[in-house]
Amino acid sequence: MIRVRRALISVSDKTGVVELARALAGRGIQILSTGGTARSLIEAGLAVREVASYTGFPEIMDGRLKTLHPKIHGGLLGRRGIDEAVMALHQIEPIDLLVVNLYPFAMTVQAPGVSDADAIENIDIGGPAMLRAAAKNHESVAVVVEPHDYPSVLEELTRNEGCTTLATRARLAAKAFTHTAEYDALIARFLARRQGEKAEGFPASLALFYDKARDLRYGENPHQRAALYRDPRAAGVSIATALAAQGTDLSFNNIADADTALECVRGLASPACVIVKHMNPCGAAVARCGLEAYELAHRTDPTSAFGGIIAFNCELDARTTAAIIERQFVEVVVAPAISEAAAQLLATRPRVRALAAGDLGARDTDELEYRSVTGGLLAQTRDATASAAALKLTIVTRRAPDETELEDLRFAWHIARFVKSNAIVYAHDRSTIGIGAGQMSRVDSSRLAAMKAADAGLVVRGAVMASDAFFPFRDGLDVAAEQGIRAVIQPGGSRRDAEVIEAADSHGMAMVFTGSRHFRH
Repeated sequence: MIRVRRALISVSDKTGVVELARALAGRGIQILSTGGTARSLIEAGLAVREVASYTGFPEIMDGRLKTLHPKIHGGLLGRRGIDEAVMALHQIEPIDLLVVNLYPFAMTVQAPGVSDADAIENIDIGGPAMLRAAAKNHESVAVVVEPHDYPSVLEELTRNEGCTTLATRARLAAKAFTHTAEYDALIARFLARRQGEKAEGFPASLALFYDKARDLRYGENPHQRAALYRDPRAAGVSIATALAAQGTDLSFNNIADADTALECVRGLASPACVIVKHMNPCGAAVARCGLEAYELAHRTDPTSAFGGIIAFNCELDARTTAAIIERQFVEVVVAPAISEAAAQLLATRPRVRALAAGDLGARDTDELEYRSVTGGLLAQTRDATASAAALKLTIVTRRAPDETELEDLRFAWHIARFVKSNAIVYAHDRSTIGIGAGQMSRVDSSRLAAMKAADAGLVVRGAVMASDAFFPFRDGLDVAAEQGIRAVIQPGGSRRDAEVIEAADSHGMAMVFTGSRHFRH
């Protein structure tokens, strides 16, 4: 064990630092410190030796240079039992405990309107150098980067008469290297993204870092282990940041489904409801209130809705909650907010997971999304083309859609973005009628959507259809016409567009092209 006689404290996050320093001083431990941390400790009445006084070299360059000195790094790197003689020769005193966390780079670059100069000035140099030195020499030095580790370190000092154990120092060293790795990843991502925006390309290498939010019970299946990680750089509300209002922990599949549901309902006019099962919307609607939107979404496919994820883009109220818990088994309900009366009703179903996501707003459209493949990683920009309301549509048939049909087409097109390819969505009055998802052929998806509508007792005649990609043949249109579909929205771009347009004209359909597709795999 190593006795702690001298500690260097220099932190940006000052949570608990005064209490820590007071406890250390109470043990007779000498405290070195810098800048704002030293001022905070001195104002608290603690005896602190400033680093500049110890090294004999002042802080210069507006604080850019203060701890990069042999007396600091020699004190951190000096090996006990090996380097004492050279340390004594150069008047280097051993530092047994380092408490450092770094400039708030992530917070800085997320601030609106931050300049490149401000971002660069918040790149810490001395801090990571000290952390790496202390963590490398954890045989002799304890290093602490997180305020919530202060109590356990103090407890160990009490238990071991002022000493730290090698096991604790090794654990803390691993945290320190993780801390500096994340910090470097943040900076690399910022610089690469800034360059990428100028070059409109992807960086040659990706520096990614995610913080573990929690372990999950298991993955997609019980024999798979799993955990949820959060991107500390991501902006805006997401499932990863939603507040759990009640219920048991979310499973791997719950989180994946809830993410689809929340992202889908985010882009709809309010009030709206989306029900998701196995990462596919099985019902969605925009209506006059949350309750009506839920009822319309549920009727699309009541069988699939059982055990599904329900998302709203408006506050969850008591009437809607009562209808949900009376009508179906639900895994997760997510909404921007949950009223007090709704929360009381949900409490009668303690196994229902309820999430209050916060104001949905807009997401960062520049954010990349990733998918692992064996031995590698796929990266792409988010599928964040123009909103449904802002779509520039090209009418390609003799008959143009009327205003009601146009509204339904835009709604169906948005829902199709979140349905696994090949995706077909039938809709009427901004409510889904039938959804065909994940089929190997588009005509099969058209048939499946019709079958789903029939099973639910819904009338397709007079509805509209959205297809996430072009029709390679006219057969998809022919199937839709048999069901009474009146208008179609699709990307266009097939070599057989003329044949498909002719089919629509022959059936008296209106058809519009969007010019962009929405595959989702």
